[in-house]
Amino acid sequence: MTNLAGKRAWVTGASSGIGEATAIALAKAGAEVVLSARREERLREVAQSIQNAGGKAQIKPVDVADRSAMEQLGKALESMGGIDILINNAGLMPLAPMLDGRVDEWEQMIDINIKGLLYAINAVLPGMAQRKRGHIVNLGSVAGRVTFTGGAVYCGTKFAVRAISDALRKEGTQFGLRVTDIQPGAVATELPLSIRSEAVREMATGAGGFYGPDTEILQAEDIANAILYAVTQPPHVDVSELLIRPQRQEV
Repeated sequence: MTNLAGKRAWVTGASSGIGEATAIALAKAGAEVVLSARREERLREVAQSIQNAGGKAQIKPVDVADRSAMEQLGKALESMGGIDILINNAGLMPLAPMLDGRVDEWEQMIDINIKGLLYAINAVLPGMAQRKRGHIVNLGSVAGRVTFTGGAVYCGTKFAVRAISDALRKEGTQFGLRVTDIQPGAVATELPLSIRSEAVREMATGAGGFYGPDTEILQAEDIANAILYAVTQPPHVDVSELLIRPQRQEV
């Protein structure tokens, strides 16, 4: 089953990368997509691209770390008929050794990667529980399974995503909720651009990123296809976790 006609999907972090690719894939499968991010102009471009291809898309610019704004958006989405699929994709990855003491960056990661994810869940969960159906897809990471130097806080946020996803899945069995934790390895996105540590940024953005020039890293569309797989399974199937790495990525 790949037909999502009649479904409404909300994608956060939809202005580029995995979010953009996922929104396009969901729209092609027939879903009406709601696109959120802070970059309104970029959202308009993505929505226009979807509409030009015959899909349905609208934009709802928001900062996922703004609790009040997310609560208001949740009410607006519910008044439209609610959300069937949430793609919790917004994230930040300013890697650096902890000794650098980049506390502001730690707080940004916690605000977006954890709090923002929770605010989005809170915006849709009551409606999903009332309708006794829904699917929440959280973008975790291989960093939610293994840690690495320079990634202590980022890994911490992704370990949190994994824990939140699994506990929410267990709670959701009572009212038809499905939860999927998508765990990408190395993907070609804008995420490394948030790295301000020059030494770490050089390692991350060089040929093959952290994994060397022989590693063909994933594209955003690879992850979008995995998400599409998860959300198009029959209602009794819950794809709880998907770990997706480049073939040559060892960790």
